[in-house]
Amino acid sequence: MDLVALEEIKRLKYRYLRCVDTKNWTELATTLTEDVTVNYGTPAYGSPLTFTGRDALVSFLRDNLGPDMITTHFASQPEIDITGDTATGTWAFEDTVIATRHRFVIAGAAYYEDHYTRADGRWRIHRTGYQRTYEATLSLDDLPSFRFTANRWATTATT
Repeated sequence: MDLVALEEIKRLKYRYLRCVDTKNWTELATTLTEDVTVNYGTPAYGSPLTFTGRDALVSFLRDNLGPDMITTHFASQPEIDITGDTATGTWAFEDTVIATRHRFVIAGAAYYEDHYTRADGRWRIHRTGYQRTYEATLSLDDLPSFRFTANRWATTATT
């Protein structure tokens, strides 16, 4: 097993998730191949979200995860197989989305299924996606004691 490549792929996935949560769209783009394909199996939008191409994915995330969408994404337990300049990975995944403008919370879990390629010495995500093992929603209106004590993006909806 190529342990250096294994660590590089782990760091790539962690960077991808961090960039989504911090809304760093420029750096997020560097984690993806130009022709990346994506399938997020989330019921929140009514049907799975599918994208072809880095620009399509980054544009969607930029347009839909603005300052009123606070997110946390955690991936762990990677199972990564490397063959030369390609690799596959399965990751346990949990996320929370607080949609302040819409006044609800989404919490869920899934297993990411990824494909990676290495070009010019750098690993990038070539295909990614997940099917939910569960997804739950909760209205912020049902939580009268809910208050933000910190919010990096300081939206006007703080309760």
